Amino acid sequence: MNEANIAVLIPVHNGLHFTSKCLKDLYHQINLLSNETKKFTIVVIDDGSTDKSQEWIKANYPETVILNGDGSLWWGGGINKGTQYAIDELKCDYVLWWNNDIHTDGDYFRNLLLIASETEENTIIGSKIYFADKPEVIWSMGGIFDTRSGRKYTIGMLQKDSEQFSRPIEADWLPGMGTLIHRSVFEKIGYVNATDFPQYHGDSDFTFRAKLAGYRILVSPLLKIWNDKSNSGLHHYNSFRLLIKSLTDIKSNNNVKKDVLFYHKYATSPVAYIALAHKYIYYIGGFFKWKILSLAGFKKRDSQLK
Repeated sequence: MNEANIAVLIPVHNGLHFTSKCLKDLYHQINLLSNETKKFTIVVIDDGSTDKSQEWIKANYPETVILNGDGSLWWGGGINKGTQYAIDELKCDYVLWWNNDIHTDGDYFRNLLLIASETEENTIIGSKIYFADKPEVIWSMGGIFDTRSGRKYTIGMLQKDSEQFSRPIEADWLPGMGTLIHRSVFEKIGYVNATDFPQYHGDSDFTFRAKLAGYRILVSPLLKIWNDKSNSGLHHYNSFRLLIKSLTDIKSNNNVKKDVLFYHKYATSPVAYIALAHKYIYYIGGFFKWKILSLAGFKKRDSQLK
C-alpha cells in the first residue's frame, strides 16, 4: 500500500465557508504523514460555484486539482468526473469519497493507509461518522438494506458511541463520505448511477450494487469523521411549502420518486414497499402532528423542525 496513490474527491457547489475549513483540515492531517506515505491528491470538483471558491483554492492550496462543472453534475456526476480523472490521468489505485462539511482527526489517514494495506482490493472501506455538533453521537457506521422486508437504515444512527461500535462492521451500503474504493471496483461494475440518482441514493446505490456483485463492505471504527449536517439536504422546517418541495426536490433525501426507484431496482418482495410507505407516513404524519400541537402552544426544538 505504500506505493498506492489515493485521490480524495470533493464535489462542491458554492459553500466556500465549508470548503476552506475542509481543505485546511485535510492538508494538515495529510502533512502529518511521512514523505514516503504522502500519496494523496486532493481533487475538488467545482460544479459551477459562484462564490469564488476556485479563486480561493488556487490562492491558498494551488496543489489542489480543480475540475469544472456547469452546475448540472450534482453529487453523482461530480464523483464520476473526479473518478475518471483519478483513474485515467492520475493513475490512482484508490479514490476516497469526501465532503466539504466534514473533518477528521490526526490518526485518520495513517489508519487509512494501514487498513488498506491489510485489506483485499475486493473490500470497500467505510468510516465511522459522528455528528459534528454531538461529537460522541454516531451518524453512520454504514447501512443495511433488507431486500425482502424493505428495511433500509443506517447502523448506529443517533446512538452514543459505545463498545458495540468499536469493532469493524459488515454493511450493505455506505454513505458518500469517508468511503475508500479501489479502481478495480469501477472497472467491474461501472461508475455511480448519476442519471437515476444524481444526488441522494447515488452512494447507497453504488455500494449496494458492489455488494451484490460480490464485494465486501466493511466499516472501520478507526476511521473517524465528524459531519456538519447543517449543510446537508432539504428539510421542511415546519413549512407546508417546504414539505411538498422536500418530497420532490433533487436536493432532498425524502424525494419519493428516488426512493421508489431504489426499491424498484433492489426489492425482492412487494412487502418491501410497506417499509417505504411507513417512512413517509412517519415523515408526513410527524409534520401534521406538530402543526396541530403548535396550535395548542407546544413548540418544537430547532433540531425537530427537520
